[in-house]
Amino acid sequence: MDALDLARWQFGVTTVYHFLFVPLTIGLGVFVAGLQTAWHRTGKEHYLRLTKFFGKLFLINFAMGVVTGIVQEFQFGMNWSEYSTFVGDVFGAPLALEALLAFFMESTFIGLWIFGWDRLPKRVHLACLWAAVIGSNLSAYFILAANAWMKHPVGYEVVDGKARMTDLWAVLTNSTALAQVPHVVASAFIVAGGFVLAVCGYWLLRTRNENRNENRNGKRSETRNDMWRGAARGALVMTAIAGVVVVGSGDMSAKLAFEQQPMKLASAEGLRHDTAGAPFSVAPGIEIPGVLSFLSTGDFGATVQGTENLQQRFEQEFGPGDYRPDQAVVFWSFRLMIVFGMATAGLSVLGLWLTRRGRPMPRWLSRLFVLALPLPLLAVTAGWLLSEVGRQPWTVAGELLTAASVSPGVGLTEVAVSLAIFTLLYGALAVAEAVLLTRHVRKGPEEPRRVAVAERREPSLMY
Repeated sequence: MDALDLARWQFGVTTVYHFLFVPLTIGLGVFVAGLQTAWHRTGKEHYLRLTKFFGKLFLINFAMGVVTGIVQEFQFGMNWSEYSTFVGDVFGAPLALEALLAFFMESTFIGLWIFGWDRLPKRVHLACLWAAVIGSNLSAYFILAANAWMKHPVGYEVVDGKARMTDLWAVLTNSTALAQVPHVVASAFIVAGGFVLAVCGYWLLRTRNENRNENRNGKRSETRNDMWRGAARGALVMTAIAGVVVVGSGDMSAKLAFEQQPMKLASAEGLRHDTAGAPFSVAPGIEIPGVLSFLSTGDFGATVQGTENLQQRFEQEFGPGDYRPDQAVVFWSFRLMIVFGMATAGLSVLGLWLTRRGRPMPRWLSRLFVLALPLPLLAVTAGWLLSEVGRQPWTVAGELLTAASVSPGVGLTEVAVSLAIFTLLYGALAVAEAVLLTRHVRKGPEEPRRVAVAERREPSLMY
């Protein structure tokens, strides 16, 4: 193992860990904004309680995401200076837009939202949260546009061994980005939906035996169980809709991979040779004839290129070398992404059906929500591995090999030490994140009377 291998491991560990926070922040922010909007429109107190409860969890996750994301920038200078030199001019614009426009907008309005309870008019306070949510989605767009350029570089020219941007609009509207952004953002909503369902499932089990009390008018008051059931229904709707978007954008991505990343597509399917009417491989030895060709082109009889034939063509075009990514990682990450993602989306559809027309949440379903918490996280992790490992051995497809991207002056010892430090640091942050989230979930929302006192005397007490 050399410095290049360890540098890849380091970037992979830190990026995958950071990416666990990103989708939860994006999706949970929208969910909290929806809850506060419901409170603003209806005035119902339980929406306010849920807003502040899930708002705490959102802020914990947001803070951890910021801390873990900072490390990524340092690695470009430490381990990947040749890569940074090559892509700097192209990446400068979208990453500057992400930092100066999107992240600044997101962090500023989150601050106003945190400290604006009872200090800002209700509409302005709500608008601050929606502005922060829009900022987080814009941030995702700019970063994903830069990432998409690495897979399908457009709007540039190479001058003196460096990529120079010639068309910013082409970079931001890259066809790969236009397919990747909705796929990743919709996946974020599935992650957030799964998280909310796990929390709601936990509290549905704790409050399932609560009885409704009748008020003076003979109407039954809403229990905490009703509140959690309503929150779970909202998460189920969000997850189900996001699942449809993921499938549609995934189909678009497959067709683009056929044109732009044929080696990645062939590796994901374990297809070794050019095949007309290529089958879709469910698992080794289990194939559905013609389906891969249809998914790639819309034609069951179309020819899909295989890894061995592509290897020969790339050697002729780019010179000697192995242009195949890690076959096992790409093959299995693709299947795990589909299985875990479909399981989460299927669970949401099942939950909507079983709780239709005011029906109570079955106890076994609440337990299943809790147990299913890891599924969407595993799905997005597998999808990220598919995306990034499938691009190898290139950091910029057709232009810059990963082996040529590493910093020339960094040795094996330096990378090993930093890898060990980052792994330990991120492990400690993972424990802190789990403890904080678990503590706040178990504590639950403030009781109505305490919420009212907090709003009147200590607007920022909730945070």
